[in-house]
Amino acid sequence: MSLANEHPRSVSLREVAQRAGVSGQTVSRVANNVPNVAEPTRRKVLAAMSELGYRPNVAARALRRGSFGSIGVVVFTLGTLGNIRTISGIVAEAARRDYAVELIQVQPATENDATEGQVSSALSRLGQDAVDGIIVIIESHLISKSALEFPDGIPSIIVEAGARPDRPSINGDQTAGARLAVQHLLDLGHPTVWHVAGPAESNSARERTETWRDTLVAAGRPVPEPFQGDWSAEAGYRAGLRLAEIPEATAVFVSNDQMALGLLRALHERGIRVPEDVSVVGFDDMDEAAHFWPPLTTVHQFFEDAGSLAVSLIIDEIQGRDLEPGERKVGIELVTRQSSGPYRGPHPLPTPIPQEDS
Repeated sequence: MSLANEHPRSVSLREVAQRAGVSGQTVSRVANNVPNVAEPTRRKVLAAMSELGYRPNVAARALRRGSFGSIGVVVFTLGTLGNIRTISGIVAEAARRDYAVELIQVQPATENDATEGQVSSALSRLGQDAVDGIIVIIESHLISKSALEFPDGIPSIIVEAGARPDRPSINGDQTAGARLAVQHLLDLGHPTVWHVAGPAESNSARERTETWRDTLVAAGRPVPEPFQGDWSAEAGYRAGLRLAEIPEATAVFVSNDQMALGLLRALHERGIRVPEDVSVVGFDDMDEAAHFWPPLTTVHQFFEDAGSLAVSLIIDEIQGRDLEPGERKVGIELVTRQSSGPYRGPHPLPTPIPQEDS
């Protein structure tokens, strides 16, 4: 294999111009996405760039336009509904504003293994890359104020619950959402509301649980012991099997829709009807929630709006506008479906589990 193949030379703007049969100025306009180029000419130049393997000089472009036209995003996991929808909002708004997105995923073995060092390393890499601003989508308990180093001179914003007060941040209104869910069940006449909580280390889960408890206390209702979950359908299923054994548990607020799905299955298997015997309310309004059986009453979070707002705020700061620290709340709403209904008294004891013949 030749050295030329291993280290291909850069293709100049002049060579592209010759291949396309246009001026160097026209090629420059196409490379910088300047609008006043006829579409047939633009296509011809882009075809020449592709044939020759031309890559624009990012640093030179940054000098000309005053920015790189790129936003870095650090995310802990791509496996959650909230993160996927938030990134979708970021990408859509960035494209609309003519910015590219560079995504870096921090990948510890487990959430508890995530370290500030890993996140700081990702931020440092973005600081060295051609990005104008950084959006961090990660639980703030993983990024303590003392240990996390944001690159100097690069605007940054955090999208997550309980974010640092010294930085601009965006989050769905967890408190308002949980209060709506619990109050909805109380308004249906249920004496109290049981709760399947999210993981203890999650700020979002903690806010929802605290609000559930505070809402019951303010209403003068008893506060049952919550069931601890981990966001998974399996955790909801295990909690559902236990709640089926408690006749007084006629209303359940579940900290996310995935656990609510498992809980609904467990109640169905034990012969407990929803909502006739037990009402269930989830949180997030995942796309499938309307197709659960019964369709799930849940709190809708506008994750895409959070991503879009993050991009708008970052671009404001890139363009020199001062951005005050503190949290910006994105609205929520309760979506009422068929999984919640009026109180009818304690639910019946569950159907006995069939015993296999020995």
